[in-house]
Amino acid sequence: MSGRPDTETGGTRTREPGEVFGPRMTLFADMLSVGLATAVACLPLLTAPAALSTACGVLRGAGEDQPATAGRYFGLLRRRLRAGDLVAGAVASAGLLLFAADLALAGVGLPGAPLFAVVAAGIGASAVVVGLRACARPESLTHWRVAVREGARDAVRDAGGSALVLLAVATAALCAWMLVPLAFLVPGPLALALTAVDVRRSAAPG
Repeated sequence: MSGRPDTETGGTRTREPGEVFGPRMTLFADMLSVGLATAVACLPLLTAPAALSTACGVLRGAGEDQPATAGRYFGLLRRRLRAGDLVAGAVASAGLLLFAADLALAGVGLPGAPLFAVVAAGIGASAVVVGLRACARPESLTHWRVAVREGARDAVRDAGGSALVLLAVATAALCAWMLVPLAFLVPGPLALALTAVDVRRSAAPG
């Protein structure tokens, strides 16, 4: 037997002799760097959908042996930013403000407030799932209307994937709530989760 480990095992590259980190650790580090870049790109708020969509595109490219780096992320984001991305950001921001206002009204003790809060939460969760699944779609890089339409179809047809999206959002929110500095890191794992759900949908039979 040779002392040199195989470099291919079932299509997955293992560490070479003398290599400190394996491919999984490299992907993890790349994901964190893309996450930080995404957090910075989301600061203007109107750019948040485009920022998350770009992160999903960069991480999807990692499966095709494309570099998943902050430099590639900003390069792709700079080339793709257009009026449609800002409109998507405006719609998302308006939706969040409306949702917050609805919950605030439900909290002041209006008649039927508990039922209204439940309905509002259900509608809000559905909108979040559709929006995030649209960000994970490759079409979001060029055409938001198509991405949202396909994201809505995915949300209905792939209930398991939609549940995973909600779980990823809840986990990201919990991490940010427990330790505020983690808020700058959670976009990376969130984008990776969204991309994995979309790839899982694409790979499903039928």
